[in-house]
Amino acid sequence: MTHPPIEAFEPMLSSATIAERVAELGAQINREFQGQELIVVGVLKGAALFMSDLIRCIDVPLRCDFLRVSSYEGGLKSTGVVRWEFDLTQTIEDQNVILVEDIVDTGLTANFLYESLLLRRPRSLKFCTLLHKEANTRINFDLDYIGFTIPNRFVIGYGLDLDGKYRNLPHIAALPVES
Repeated sequence: MTHPPIEAFEPMLSSATIAERVAELGAQINREFQGQELIVVGVLKGAALFMSDLIRCIDVPLRCDFLRVSSYEGGLKSTGVVRWEFDLTQTIEDQNVILVEDIVDTGLTANFLYESLLLRRPRSLKFCTLLHKEANTRINFDLDYIGFTIPNRFVIGYGLDLDGKYRNLPHIAALPVES
């Protein structure tokens, strides 16, 4: 599959806009979990940059863990089938957990992860996503912290990729709309 050059992607969210919103999310989490401890769980690979910036804005004591699932298989749309690739390395039972995702598209993966982690009996489980494609959601799912609601466009940068490329961009850009 041939992809357009990076110059063809349309800027959507600048690095400054992202940084400002991440700081706001961190402040909200600080208020809600003041005097408590957290486990922040990032969904690899896409949420790594967002989670990294987010935890630096959180002042309450926390531990980090990661998991990895896949539902894209290299394409531009979710397959609708979620596959476990890497599980947590520590227990979340009786812990306050924030699950951090890069993007909630259809809601299928988000719902799958949320329901799977609930079975592990955390004290609380909150869901945080940098991006939400509300118009594309097929499962209504409560998102506790949303960075930005975006149109139903394929996006890259700030951890999001296209065939493994563009994760390192400091901003978010959208794949050009075909005419």
